[in-house]
Amino acid sequence: MKKEYVLDFAKKLLSIDSPTGYTKKAIDFVEEEANHLGYQTKRNNKGNLWIYIDGENTDKTIGLCAHCDTLGLMVRSIKADGKLALTNLGGPIIPTLDGEYCRIYTREGKCYTGTILSTSPAAHVYKDASTKQRNIDEMEVRIDEVTYSKEDTLKLGIQNGDIVAIDPKVQITDSGFIKSRFLDDKISVSALMGILHHLKENNITPAYNLIFMMSTYEEVGHGMAHIPSSISELLAVDMGCIGLDLACTEQQVSICAKDSSGPYDYEFTSKLIALAKRENLDYAVDIYPQYGSDVSAARSAGNDIKGALIGPGVHASHGMERTHIDGVINTMNLILAYICEK
Repeated sequence: MKKEYVLDFAKKLLSIDSPTGYTKKAIDFVEEEANHLGYQTKRNNKGNLWIYIDGENTDKTIGLCAHCDTLGLMVRSIKADGKLALTNLGGPIIPTLDGEYCRIYTREGKCYTGTILSTSPAAHVYKDASTKQRNIDEMEVRIDEVTYSKEDTLKLGIQNGDIVAIDPKVQITDSGFIKSRFLDDKISVSALMGILHHLKENNITPAYNLIFMMSTYEEVGHGMAHIPSSISELLAVDMGCIGLDLACTEQQVSICAKDSSGPYDYEFTSKLIALAKRENLDYAVDIYPQYGSDVSAARSAGNDIKGALIGPGVHASHGMERTHIDGVINTMNLILAYICEK
């Protein structure tokens, strides 16, 4: 596995704004790379990307999915002083957004920068600057344009419903840590692309037909509600949880036995655990009580599949996230063992 390829791809993808519902540029980037590697691609009507890989045995089709959509914000209204009131897209931890830089995308294609701030942002002015609740109703965007009224902001072309994307602040350390917002789930997309690169570079044919699927609405619960009917097994590759009584670390691949939608397929999950043991991978088995995946969406929509969930351990999910390249490589090695197992 080429770490450099995965890290370079991840850095580029993480830098493309793609809040849920505004994912075309990110999907375009992934599709362009898949085509460059020589794979056939297709999109469905909601914008999900499907990448096709031929296997040795064409009687079975396996699906693997990750999501390109991230958390974000949307303009709820324009205030009298020209600042922007907000509504959230997905479930970001709102207090972590105080002081973050952002970009506002208009329907006409303009992009403005700004800063997300508390409505009591100055210690020298507001007595409650330190104590005020940081919830979505008490946060606003200060636009980096000369605007002091609603009319000034409207003249910029900004309107209700415009996308507000949060700066991911991507950093990769010499010690192997990957720090960024939205590792959930762009680090898993990068891992899947690393697998595609590895298969092509080493002329490896998987055991069965594969469809790698990149979804666009996972953060709001319906990303993989529809999948190709040929798929009998679906493996979601998404972030592994860290904290409380969970066993996973950032350097491990996490195998999820159960999340808020219920247990994952017992035999499928057991097979992944057995493969992790056989390959001497650093792994953990955990339960995610506050979590739902694209497999959850696919099962809830009635798709007849066996479903499982794995991913690299990610600390501080939906906030300032961090993982380690070792966790990504362990995840990729488990995926490779799974797709080549006859």
